[in-house]
Amino acid sequence: MSRPAAERPALNFEALACRFDGPGVRAIALLGSHARGDAGIYSDVDLQRLVDAAPGALPPGDSHLIDGHLVVVGTVTPTEVEAWFTEPQQATNMIAGLQPARALIDRDHYFGQIQRRAHAFRWDAEMQAKANIYASEQMVGWIEEAHKGLQGLMLDDVGRLLLGRFGLSWGLLGIVKVQRGVMLRTENEMLARVIGSVGVETEWARLCRTAFGLHEAGQSPPSVYDEVRAGLRLYVETAKLLAHAIQPQHAPLIKQTVERIESFL
Repeated sequence: MSRPAAERPALNFEALACRFDGPGVRAIALLGSHARGDAGIYSDVDLQRLVDAAPGALPPGDSHLIDGHLVVVGTVTPTEVEAWFTEPQQATNMIAGLQPARALIDRDHYFGQIQRRAHAFRWDAEMQAKANIYASEQMVGWIEEAHKGLQGLMLDDVGRLLLGRFGLSWGLLGIVKVQRGVMLRTENEMLARVIGSVGVETEWARLCRTAFGLHEAGQSPPSVYDEVRAGLRLYVETAKLLAHAIQPQHAPLIKQTVERIESFL
């Protein structure tokens, strides 16, 4: 049985980092809510272990329960670190979180250099061009889930509806996050930040909230059928929102999908 939250001892983060140190480790950093100082009693401890390209045998990463705290250890190579600064999907997930991070082990100021780079990061035209390509590819990638939603509604197939709902909510939200360069300190703020970037009173925002099953106080919660219908309409609205980013090779397939959705609904 896990220890009650109120009885969990405070963690010594430096000592904790030493448990995951080993050959080839260049730095271990504390990220997330514990680094920002806004952790709750159920917040996980997010450690990033930065290693050489070919490190030696290391203590296992992944997830651990230590003194009642969930400790999640990621292990990243220099190539993966570089992707934080060059790939838009990685940048939106990592850059803002690196800025308040706390180095627990930092050999040769390796993490310090990465953190300074994060503070200096700018979303430039090259990054935006990559984000546009990513968004266009993903609009094609989630077409299968749109079809599952359509087929699920037609056949009253809950399995298809649930699969479709995921792509037509989280999938589309992730596309817009990257295309608009929404830099997240924490994934917990993703929905609010992306909706805010589009506009909280827009049709896109209204459909997005419904696709996630959200509703105003006093209203009945949407059913899975309502959520999928909203998600399908959200696909159409997202195609309009990102029309300038859609690549020529993807445009016909996205257009056909939009037409199919509109004819069904």
